[in-house]
Amino acid sequence: MTSKAAQIDTFIVDVPTIRPHVLAMATMRSQAVVLVRITCSDGVIGIGEGTTIGGLSYGEESPEGIKLAIDTYIAPVLKTCEVSRVAETMSKIGRSVVGNHIAKCAIETALLDAAGKRLGVPVSELIGGGRVRDRLAVAWTLASGNTARDIEEAEAMIEARRHSIFKLKIGKRSVADDVAHVAAIKKAIGNRGSVRVDVNQGWDEAQANAGMKMLEDAGCDLVEQPVARDALATMARLSARHGIPLMADEALHGPRDAFRVAASAGARVFAVKIAQSGGLHAGRDVATIADASGIGLYGGTMLEAGVGTAASAHLFATFPKLAWGTELFGPLLLTEEILAEPLDYADFSLGVPTGPGLGIALDEDKIARFRRDRTAPTLHVVAAKGA
Repeated sequence: MTSKAAQIDTFIVDVPTIRPHVLAMATMRSQAVVLVRITCSDGVIGIGEGTTIGGLSYGEESPEGIKLAIDTYIAPVLKTCEVSRVAETMSKIGRSVVGNHIAKCAIETALLDAAGKRLGVPVSELIGGGRVRDRLAVAWTLASGNTARDIEEAEAMIEARRHSIFKLKIGKRSVADDVAHVAAIKKAIGNRGSVRVDVNQGWDEAQANAGMKMLEDAGCDLVEQPVARDALATMARLSARHGIPLMADEALHGPRDAFRVAASAGARVFAVKIAQSGGLHAGRDVATIADASGIGLYGGTMLEAGVGTAASAHLFATFPKLAWGTELFGPLLLTEEILAEPLDYADFSLGVPTGPGLGIALDEDKIARFRRDRTAPTLHVVAAKGA
C-alpha cells in the first residue's frame, strides 16, 4: 500500500463567534480556522485543522504563520514521503521543521484521517489501542465577563442538558472582583454543575496565592494556568500550598514540557491539547506522562472548529482515565457550522464520530463563503476510498 501527497491545499476560514469571548489576553469576536486538505495519489483525501486563539496573543503561532509554515516548509517535505506511513512522515517533517506544533498537528490530523479512510476504521482505532469510551463530558466556557449574563447562559445550558461543567475566563480584573464574579455564578448553579476558572497566566504568585484560597472557599473546583507558563517553581509552590488543583495548560507544549511539569510537581491536572502538543501522538505522550505521574487529565481545546474538535475527541476517547472531562465546545462558539453534519452534542456530552478516519466531512458551501481567499476554487469532494 503506497501513497504520495499529490496535492496539499491550505486555507483560512474566518467564522464569527456567537458572542465576544473574553480572555485575559484578548477578546475574540471571530475565529480564524486553518484547514489543510491532502489529496493522496491513491485518491484518498484527508483533512486537518490547525487553530490558535486570538491571533498571536495566546501563543507563538498565528493563523497566517501556520499556513505559511505548511505551504513553504512542510509541504515540500511531505511530497517526498510515503504518506500512508504517518509516524515515519511526521518524523521526517520533525527533522526539517522545528517547533510549529499547530502546523504539524494539522498535517498529522489530515494524514490520520486519510489513513483511517484507507483502512475503513476511525482515527481512534489507530491510536493507543483504540477507544475506551464513545462519549465525552464537555465543559462550556462562560466568558462574557458579565455576571448576570453568565448566570443566564449557564442556566440555559443546564436546562438544555448541553453542559453542566462551566469554566470561567478571569484575569483581566482585580483578584477580588474576579473571585466575586466566580462566587456569584457558583452560588447560582449550586450542586447542579462544576465551576472552574482559567486565568491564562494572568496572575503573579501573590495574586495566585490569594486567588486560589478565595476560589476554593467559593466552591470552585479547579484553577487553570494561573501564572506564567515557564514559572514552574511558582506552580509547584502553589500546587503544594492549596487544596484546589492547579491545572497546567500553556506550560504544556509537548511531551518534554509534560515531563518537566510532572517532575517539578507543578500541577495536579494536565490540559491535553493536540494542537499545542504537536499532534495526536504527541498529545497521547503528554497524557501517558501525566498518567504515570498520578496527574489527572482534562481534554483541552484551542477553540477548534469541527475538524480539530473531532480529531481531539478521537484521541481523548482512548484515554483510560479522563477524570476532568473535556472542553470540546469550539464548534458551538461559532455562528456557523463548517461540517456537512454537525458533531453530536447531547446529554452534557459529545459523541465521538464512528465513521472511517475522522468520520466527518466539510460543508463546501460554507467553506467557500468563509474562506479568506474567496476567489480560490473550492473542491467538492467525492467520498474517499473506504468511506
